[in-house]
Amino acid sequence: MTHSGTALLDPTQVFAKIGLAAGMRVADFGCGRTGHFVFPASKIIGELGVVYALDIMKDVVASIQSRVGAEGLGNIQAVWTDLESVGAAPIPEKSLDAGFFVNVMFMIKKRPEALREAARLLKDDGYLVVVDWDKKLGPLGPTPEQMVNVDDLVILATKEGLKVAERFPINGYHFCVIFKKNKTL
Repeated sequence: MTHSGTALLDPTQVFAKIGLAAGMRVADFGCGRTGHFVFPASKIIGELGVVYALDIMKDVVASIQSRVGAEGLGNIQAVWTDLESVGAAPIPEKSLDAGFFVNVMFMIKKRPEALREAARLLKDDGYLVVVDWDKKLGPLGPTPEQMVNVDDLVILATKEGLKVAERFPINGYHFCVIFKKNKTL
């Protein structure tokens, strides 16, 4: 049995939790070739919002750009960037209402830097959502050694000015932690 689309991970479930709405500015950090969160978010935020589809793989960015062009979506910007390099993303600081790391954190070697970069781009009270594998599903998912320890992730995020707003299993195979950026004085 294979899973695709929203059968395994439904983005609208996460969007509802953070109140994703028209006019918001969001980023999918490590968007992947399918833009699993990018395209559904685009429909919700509408033409006054912006979705930044960020990835380090140039062919992934090209794939997203191609689909954006084919579907005539003016509110998605596909951007090549190194998520582990603070200051690399060409997005205005403190401009995002929300950011997403979906099935990416287990691949990131420099997690503190990736979290710092996301926090840099979030508005005060903005949300950072991390969804990642909790358990393998047959051949899908990372090895147990690669899986993210949620408690370690929370400690790292807290050091970057993010606090846990909600933490829950999103299905039998993924965890979801919604962080909120603390207001800066």
